[in-house]
Amino acid sequence: MSNTTIDVFSWPTPNGHKVHIMLEECGLPYRAHPINIGKGDQFAPEFLAISPNNKIPAITDPAGPDGKPISLFESGAILVYLAGKTGRFLPQGDRERYDVLQWLMFQMGGVGPMLGQAHHFRLYAPEKLPYAIERYTNEAKRLYGVIDKQLAKNRFIAGKSYSIADIAIFPWLRSWQNQGIVLDDYPHLKKWFEGIAERPAVQRGVKVLADLRKPLTDDRSRDILFGKSQYERR
Repeated sequence: MSNTTIDVFSWPTPNGHKVHIMLEECGLPYRAHPINIGKGDQFAPEFLAISPNNKIPAITDPAGPDGKPISLFESGAILVYLAGKTGRFLPQGDRERYDVLQWLMFQMGGVGPMLGQAHHFRLYAPEKLPYAIERYTNEAKRLYGVIDKQLAKNRFIAGKSYSIADIAIFPWLRSWQNQGIVLDDYPHLKKWFEGIAERPAVQRGVKVLADLRKPLTDDRSRDILFGKSQYERR
Protein backbone atom coordinates (compact mmCIF):
# COMPACT_ATOMS: atom_id res chain seq x y z
CA MET A 1 0.00 0.00 0.00
CA SER A 2 1.42 3.36 -1.03
CA ASN A 3 2.14 6.07 1.52
CA THR A 4 -0.31 8.98 1.35
CA THR A 5 0.59 10.72 4.60
CA ILE A 6 1.56 14.36 4.14
CA ASP A 7 4.48 15.64 6.21
CA VAL A 8 3.96 19.19 7.45
CA PHE A 9 6.93 21.08 8.86
CA SER A 10 5.49 23.80 10.99
CA TRP A 11 5.12 25.73 14.23
CA PRO A 12 1.98 26.97 16.04
CA THR A 13 1.86 30.44 14.47
CA PRO A 14 -0.94 31.91 12.33
CA ASN A 15 0.70 30.74 9.12
CA GLY A 16 1.26 27.29 10.56
CA HIS A 17 -2.32 27.07 11.80
CA LYS A 18 -3.65 27.89 8.33
CA VAL A 19 -2.23 24.63 6.99
CA HIS A 20 -3.07 22.62 10.12
CA ILE A 21 -6.70 23.72 9.84
CA MET A 22 -6.86 22.94 6.11
CA LEU A 23 -5.48 19.46 6.64
CA GLU A 24 -8.03 18.83 9.38
CA GLU A 25 -10.90 20.25 7.31
CA CYS A 26 -9.95 18.02 4.37
CA GLY A 27 -9.49 14.93 6.52
CA LEU A 28 -6.09 14.24 4.99
CA PRO A 29 -3.61 12.04 6.85
CA TYR A 30 -0.59 14.02 7.98
CA ARG A 31 2.35 14.12 10.37
CA ALA A 32 3.31 17.40 12.01
CA HIS A 33 7.03 17.97 12.48
CA PRO A 34 7.89 20.90 14.78
CA ILE A 35 10.21 23.54 13.36
CA ASN A 36 11.07 25.58 16.44
CA ILE A 37 11.63 29.02 14.96
CA GLY A 38 12.83 30.38 18.31
CA LYS A 39 15.71 27.89 18.33
CA GLY A 40 16.65 28.31 14.67
CA ASP A 41 15.33 25.03 13.26
CA GLN A 42 14.23 26.98 10.16
CA PHE A 43 17.87 27.44 9.15
CA ALA A 44 18.71 23.72 9.08
CA PRO A 45 19.85 22.58 5.60
CA GLU A 46 17.20 19.86 5.43
CA PHE A 47 14.44 22.40 6.05
CA LEU A 48 15.92 24.95 3.63
CA ALA A 49 15.86 22.23 0.97
CA ILE A 50 12.04 22.38 0.97
CA SER A 51 11.57 25.96 2.24
CA PRO A 52 14.35 28.13 0.77
CA ASN A 53 12.90 31.27 2.36
CA ASN A 54 13.43 29.70 5.84
CA LYS A 55 9.80 30.27 6.80
CA ILE A 56 7.21 27.83 8.08
CA PRO A 57 5.10 26.03 7.05
CA ALA A 58 6.23 23.65 4.35
CA ILE A 59 4.85 20.29 3.28
CA THR A 60 5.96 17.17 1.48
CA ASP A 61 3.26 15.11 -0.16
CA PRO A 62 4.38 11.64 -1.33
CA ALA A 63 1.37 11.49 -3.65
CA GLY A 64 1.78 14.64 -5.73
CA PRO A 65 -0.20 15.68 -8.82
CA ASP A 66 1.63 13.19 -11.08
CA GLY A 67 1.82 10.48 -8.44
CA LYS A 68 5.32 11.57 -7.47
CA PRO A 69 6.39 13.39 -4.27
CA ILE A 70 6.09 17.16 -4.17
CA SER A 71 7.31 19.71 -1.64
CA LEU A 72 5.80 23.15 -1.21
CA PHE A 73 6.46 26.23 0.90
CA GLU A 74 4.38 29.41 1.42
CA SER A 75 1.15 28.84 3.32
CA GLY A 76 -1.09 30.36 0.65
CA ALA A 77 0.38 28.14 -2.05
CA ILE A 78 -0.11 25.12 0.22
CA LEU A 79 -3.77 26.02 0.75
CA VAL A 80 -4.34 26.27 -3.01
CA TYR A 81 -2.54 22.97 -3.54
CA LEU A 82 -4.55 21.13 -0.90
CA ALA A 83 -7.77 22.62 -2.26
CA GLY A 84 -6.85 21.35 -5.71
CA LYS A 85 -5.86 17.95 -4.38
CA THR A 86 -9.16 17.44 -2.56
CA GLY A 87 -11.57 19.54 -4.61
CA ARG A 88 -12.63 21.35 -1.44
CA PHE A 89 -12.79 24.95 -0.21
CA LEU A 90 -11.94 26.51 -3.60
CA PRO A 91 -14.88 26.76 -6.01
CA GLN A 92 -14.69 25.22 -9.48
CA GLY A 93 -16.44 28.09 -11.27
CA ASP A 94 -14.10 30.78 -12.56
CA ARG A 95 -15.91 33.75 -11.03
CA GLU A 96 -16.27 32.18 -7.60
CA ARG A 97 -12.70 30.81 -7.64
CA TYR A 98 -11.18 34.20 -8.42
CA ASP A 99 -13.30 35.75 -5.70
CA VAL A 100 -11.73 33.38 -3.18
CA LEU A 101 -8.23 33.86 -4.57
CA GLN A 102 -8.38 37.65 -4.35
CA TRP A 103 -9.25 37.41 -0.65
CA LEU A 104 -6.50 34.85 -0.14
CA MET A 105 -4.07 37.35 -1.68
CA PHE A 106 -5.53 40.04 0.59
CA GLN A 107 -4.48 37.89 3.53
CA MET A 108 -1.06 37.04 2.13
CA GLY A 109 -0.19 40.58 1.09
CA GLY A 110 -2.03 42.59 3.73
CA VAL A 111 -3.48 40.88 6.79
CA GLY A 112 -0.46 38.68 7.52
CA PRO A 113 2.36 41.19 6.97
CA MET A 114 0.60 44.14 8.58
CA LEU A 115 -0.73 42.31 11.63
CA GLY A 116 2.68 40.67 11.98
CA GLN A 117 4.25 44.12 12.16
CA ALA A 118 1.62 45.19 14.70
CA HIS A 119 2.57 42.19 16.86
CA HIS A 120 6.26 43.00 16.49
CA PHE A 121 6.20 46.66 17.41
CA ARG A 122 3.54 46.32 20.11
CA LEU A 123 5.06 43.25 21.80
CA TYR A 124 8.53 42.24 20.67
CA ALA A 125 10.55 45.26 19.53
CA PRO A 126 13.49 46.01 21.86
CA GLU A 127 12.32 49.60 22.16
CA LYS A 128 8.87 51.14 21.99
CA LEU A 129 8.58 53.25 18.85
CA PRO A 130 5.37 55.31 19.02
CA TYR A 131 5.35 56.03 15.28
CA ALA A 132 5.59 52.32 14.36
CA ILE A 133 3.07 51.27 17.00
CA GLU A 134 0.56 53.86 15.81
CA ARG A 135 1.14 53.10 12.13
CA TYR A 136 0.61 49.36 12.38
CA THR A 137 -2.17 49.55 14.95
CA ASN A 138 -4.06 51.90 12.64
CA GLU A 139 -3.40 49.59 9.70
CA ALA A 140 -4.76 46.68 11.74
CA LYS A 141 -7.92 48.67 12.42
CA ARG A 142 -8.24 49.52 8.73
CA LEU A 143 -7.91 45.86 7.72
CA TYR A 144 -10.45 44.77 10.32
CA GLY A 145 -12.78 47.40 8.87
CA VAL A 146 -12.34 46.03 5.35
CA ILE A 147 -13.18 42.53 6.57
CA ASP A 148 -16.12 43.73 8.64
CA LYS A 149 -17.59 45.55 5.62
CA GLN A 150 -17.18 42.43 3.45
CA LEU A 151 -18.88 40.28 6.08
CA ALA A 152 -21.78 42.71 6.40
CA LYS A 153 -23.01 41.40 3.04
CA ASN A 154 -21.54 37.88 2.99
CA ARG A 155 -21.73 34.93 5.34
CA PHE A 156 -18.10 34.07 4.62
CA ILE A 157 -15.10 36.08 3.45
CA ALA A 158 -15.59 35.32 -0.25
CA GLY A 159 -19.33 34.84 -0.41
CA LYS A 160 -21.78 32.13 0.55
CA SER A 161 -19.33 29.28 1.08
CA TYR A 162 -16.54 28.58 3.55
CA SER A 163 -13.23 28.61 1.69
CA ILE A 164 -9.47 28.83 1.94
CA ALA A 165 -9.93 32.60 2.29
CA ASP A 166 -11.62 32.05 5.67
CA ILE A 167 -9.02 29.47 6.64
CA ALA A 168 -6.21 31.90 5.78
CA ILE A 169 -7.59 34.95 7.60
CA PHE A 170 -9.00 33.42 10.79
CA PRO A 171 -5.71 32.44 12.50
CA TRP A 172 -4.32 35.95 12.12
CA LEU A 173 -7.29 37.45 13.99
CA ARG A 174 -7.03 35.16 17.01
CA SER A 175 -4.59 37.60 18.65
CA TRP A 176 -6.78 40.64 18.13
CA GLN A 177 -6.02 41.97 21.62
CA ASN A 178 -2.31 42.15 20.77
CA GLN A 179 -3.11 44.17 17.65
CA GLY A 180 -4.86 46.98 19.53
CA ILE A 181 -8.29 45.83 18.37
CA VAL A 182 -11.62 45.95 20.18
CA LEU A 183 -13.54 43.12 18.54
CA ASP A 184 -16.94 44.58 19.43
CA ASP A 185 -16.13 47.48 17.08
CA TYR A 186 -16.47 45.03 14.17
CA PRO A 187 -19.77 43.19 14.78
CA HIS A 188 -19.98 41.37 11.43
CA LEU A 189 -16.39 40.18 11.73
CA LYS A 190 -16.98 39.14 15.34
CA LYS A 191 -19.98 37.00 14.39
CA TRP A 192 -18.00 35.34 11.60
CA PHE A 193 -14.97 34.84 13.85
CA GLU A 194 -17.00 33.15 16.56
CA GLY A 195 -18.63 30.87 13.99
CA ILE A 196 -15.31 29.80 12.49
CA ALA A 197 -13.87 29.18 15.97
CA GLU A 198 -16.68 26.69 16.65
CA ARG A 199 -15.79 24.44 13.72
CA PRO A 200 -14.40 21.12 15.03
CA ALA A 201 -11.62 20.98 12.43
CA VAL A 202 -10.55 24.52 13.33
CA GLN A 203 -10.45 23.62 17.00
CA ARG A 204 -8.29 20.61 16.22
CA GLY A 205 -6.07 22.57 13.86
CA VAL A 206 -5.15 25.34 16.30
CA LYS A 207 -4.07 22.73 18.86
CA VAL A 208 -1.47 21.17 16.55
CA LEU A 209 1.98 21.66 18.12
CA ALA A 210 0.48 24.35 20.40
CA ASP A 211 1.81 22.75 23.57
CA LEU A 212 5.39 23.22 22.31
CA ARG A 213 5.26 26.99 22.01
CA LYS A 214 6.65 28.98 24.92
CA PRO A 215 6.61 32.74 25.59
CA LEU A 216 9.43 34.62 23.90
CA THR A 217 11.63 35.79 26.78
CA ASP A 218 15.32 35.23 25.98
CA ASP A 219 17.64 37.37 23.88
CA ARG A 220 18.90 34.41 21.85
CA SER A 221 15.42 33.61 20.53
CA ARG A 222 14.79 37.30 19.80
CA ASP A 223 18.00 37.45 17.77
CA ILE A 224 17.08 34.32 15.81
CA LEU A 225 13.61 35.66 15.01
CA PHE A 226 14.31 39.36 14.54
CA GLY A 227 18.05 40.00 14.61
CA LYS A 228 21.14 39.40 12.52
CA SER A 229 20.60 35.64 12.38
CA GLN A 230 17.75 36.26 9.92
CA TYR A 231 20.07 37.95 7.46
CA GLU A 232 23.00 35.56 7.28
CA ARG A 233 23.53 34.02 3.88
CA ARG A 234 23.10 30.26 3.87
